[in-house]
Amino acid sequence: MKGNIWIRTSDAKMSEDTCGGRVQGLSMNKKKLRVTFNAPVVLSIVAVSFVATLLNFITGGASGRLLFSTYHSALLSPMTWLRAFTHIFGHADWAHLVGNMSYLLLLGPMLEEKYGSRTLAAVVAITAVITSLVNYIFFPSVALCGASGVVFAFIMLSSFTSFKEGEIPLTFILVAVFFIGQQVIEGITVRDNISNLSHIVGGIVGGLLGFGMNIQSQFDKWKTT
Repeated sequence: MKGNIWIRTSDAKMSEDTCGGRVQGLSMNKKKLRVTFNAPVVLSIVAVSFVATLLNFITGGASGRLLFSTYHSALLSPMTWLRAFTHIFGHADWAHLVGNMSYLLLLGPMLEEKYGSRTLAAVVAITAVITSLVNYIFFPSVALCGASGVVFAFIMLSSFTSFKEGEIPLTFILVAVFFIGQQVIEGITVRDNISNLSHIVGGIVGGLLGFGMNIQSQFDKWKTT
C-alpha cells in the first residue's frame, strides 16, 4: 500500500543485533576514570603539612616548636639543621595552611611535570635551607614556619616554563618587579606576622634556579644536536 514501509523481521533483528554489537564495542573501548598520583613531591608536601598542622593543634604548639619551625638555636644541635628543612611543613593555623597549599597545588604539578620530581624536590630543599639561614642570621629572635618561601619560589619558577635560548621571558620580569616591589612595600609599611623576607628570598631562589635550569636544559639540547 502507498505510504507503508515493509521490513522483514529477520532484517530488523539483524540490524538490531549489529547496533547492539557496535554499542557494546564502543563501551568496551572506553577507558575507566581513575585517580592518579600525578605530582608525588607536591602531594607529599601537602600531606605532611596537613599532619604537621594537625599535630601542632593537638599538642598546643609543642610539636611546631620542636619540629616544624626554625629559629636561632645551637648550630651543633642536629635539631637545628633538621628544622631548617622541616619548618616548611609547619603552619600557624589552618588558614595559613590552606593558603599556601592552594598555591602549591596550583603551580606544583605543572612544575613537577616540566622539571621532574627529583629536581623539584631539590628546589624545595634549597629554598627551605636558604630561607632558614637568612632568618637565623638576620632575625635571631623570630621563629619562622610555613611554605611561603617555597610558594614564591614556585611562582618565580613558573614564569620560566616557556623559556627559550637567548631570551628572558617578559612574564618573569613583570612577576619579579610586581612581586619584589609588593613584598618590600609591605615589609616597610605593614606590621604583621608575615615574613616578607622569606617571600623575597624564596622568589630570588626560584628565579635563579629557574634561569639556571633552563640554561642547562638549552645547553644539553645543544650538545645532543
